[in-house]
Amino acid sequence: MKFENSLAFARSLDKRDTLKSYRSQFLIPKVNGKTSIYLTGNSLGLQPKTTKKFVNEELDDWAKLGVEGHVHSRRPWLYYHKFSKKSLAKIVGGKPTEVVAMNQLTVNLHLMMVSFYRPTKQRFKILTESGAFSSDQYAFETQLKFHGYTTDEALIELKPRNGESYLRTEDILQAIRENADELALVIFGGVQYYTGQFFNIPAITTAGHEAGAIVGFDLAHAVGNVALNLHKDNVDFAVWCSYKYLNAGPGAIAGAFVHERHGRNFQLPRFSGWWGHNEKERFQMKKGFVPMEGVDGWQLSNFPILQGAAHLASMEIFDQAGIKNLVAKSKLLTGYLEFLLNEINKDRKYFRILTPSDPKERGCQLSIFMLQNGRKVFQKLTREGVIADWREPNVIRVAPVPLYNSFEDVFRFAEIFQRAVR
Repeated sequence: MKFENSLAFARSLDKRDTLKSYRSQFLIPKVNGKTSIYLTGNSLGLQPKTTKKFVNEELDDWAKLGVEGHVHSRRPWLYYHKFSKKSLAKIVGGKPTEVVAMNQLTVNLHLMMVSFYRPTKQRFKILTESGAFSSDQYAFETQLKFHGYTTDEALIELKPRNGESYLRTEDILQAIRENADELALVIFGGVQYYTGQFFNIPAITTAGHEAGAIVGFDLAHAVGNVALNLHKDNVDFAVWCSYKYLNAGPGAIAGAFVHERHGRNFQLPRFSGWWGHNEKERFQMKKGFVPMEGVDGWQLSNFPILQGAAHLASMEIFDQAGIKNLVAKSKLLTGYLEFLLNEINKDRKYFRILTPSDPKERGCQLSIFMLQNGRKVFQKLTREGVIADWREPNVIRVAPVPLYNSFEDVFRFAEIFQRAVR
């Protein structure tokens, strides 16, 4: 599509947008009495208007039924982890038995590494991207220490080439091949939080398996944002949070994927909890852990119902909108944002965009590296009603989310941003 730098053109795109009605299903914060331009769904998604209804239903059932709500509430609490399975399976490209909402992201990452990072004298190294999000960095560091290794000897962190801002897939694959004999685990963020790069999951997974390693992904910035096909791509495991693009609320319940071939392997070591035990015998309180088949066997504790209710409110919207439709709009919306930014920066003296320009290599986030006055520009944006995200050093992250952002949002942001940088 040939874009135009005009409000009329932005509004024409909104008029043709088949998903435009979903914007009205979210609560958009106000700044100085006016509706904000909210571009931080990559950090915290907006609240669906139905969230309060879903949560209040559970509060009502708790009030009326007490403990009997476990079996007699409108959504029986004993089985709550099952209610989001079909939705999550569509979003990540898995089977319902391969996905589950549980715990928090870093908890799930540690649980997966207990099962899938099994170092030997020959194979003990972890390969990942340099500058991964802190959740990943700290988990890798402490898992290595637990097994008696240091990060210097066992953690391979890949950096972009000199003068480049993101990793080339060819360099990732080459690094896997070069370290094939020593690799125990290859693990990347699905979308890199700082640059917004969407890694080539099928290529990395294939190369990792050819090297004899397990392959996993942290999908915190990818789930609900990009097209995922975890089962087809043969990914071993993945974890994610639900408070960004999945709009399940601050600190929301997270999720995990385990490929079905591992879900049937009951000999895998794992940290077990009673909610992962065979549910037919769960309340018999017998000794001896017998895991449920599939990813459910990695559950630890009983389900947090109020968090789960907020999660279901968002899942309902995803079911209605369809992840394929959302990804299609996202590419157009982000492409329009990129076009407008390039119009502002024709001489390339104000900023550079760190995120890949190929729509197949990114989601809806663009990371703008400011070459001058970055903090001042960000503060001006904030004063004028833009809710964006600042990351050291000198990056303004903006993410037009297809569920609730409009093309006019993008145009208005570009107008304000142009005034701020000039």
